[in-house]
Amino acid sequence: MTRRLEGTVALVTGASSGIGHATALELARNGASVALVGRREDRLTDLAAEISEAGGKALVVPADITTPRAAAEAVERTVEGLGRLDTLVNNAGLMLLGPTPGADLSDWQRMVDINLMGLLHTTHAAVPHLVKAAADGPRQVADIINISSLNGRNAYAMMAVYTATKFGVTGFSEALRQELAKQHVRVSVVEPGSVDTELRGHNPEIVQQMLNAGLGDIERLQSEDIADAVAYIATRPRHVAIAELLIRPTEQA
Repeated sequence: MTRRLEGTVALVTGASSGIGHATALELARNGASVALVGRREDRLTDLAAEISEAGGKALVVPADITTPRAAAEAVERTVEGLGRLDTLVNNAGLMLLGPTPGADLSDWQRMVDINLMGLLHTTHAAVPHLVKAAADGPRQVADIINISSLNGRNAYAMMAVYTATKFGVTGFSEALRQELAKQHVRVSVVEPGSVDTELRGHNPEIVQQMLNAGLGDIERLQSEDIADAVAYIATRPRHVAIAELLIRPTEQA
């Protein structure tokens, strides 16, 4: 494999499982040193060991990015520990579904805090470092890659607030892309359809049954499929920007 990200540093939020875990591995395979950000330190440590054993470099950064201070500290620890920051992958997310009437407001708040505010906090802290990387880094370009969802462009019943957070991610990404384009900081949004991760498992059994019934027995995407897309975005030449990438399972309508 051509190690196109050699000499660069990536920060991946939600790296302890699913898409974040797979993305960290894929970016490391492409030569990036990777800061692993998440709340489950034991899983991050195992992932760092896996990357190290394969010849890569990883930094474990336990953090709850739902607070501005924690997100800023995660970015600073990355820069201090790995020397710079060239790629930010905002992946951390939570999907709590169900009827809007009578919903638990704390579930809504948790989704807003993680899916939207955590992304905003981390991006705010990272942008100055990314601008610097684009100006003096080995590739002369930097990337912010935000993991949204098919729900970031289509609304569905029983998913109102999750959809609201993902529409927010998609809109924020496009506005920020316009702001940073001239500085060669690319902003991309990836919108996966159904992916076989533990995300659905955060919901009650009845909600999981509803999701399964809606999709039937289709072959779902795997985390590695999304990680491959993230690496594709990050390894494009300096003059190529992938602003938006929608990825569905072949059988998902």
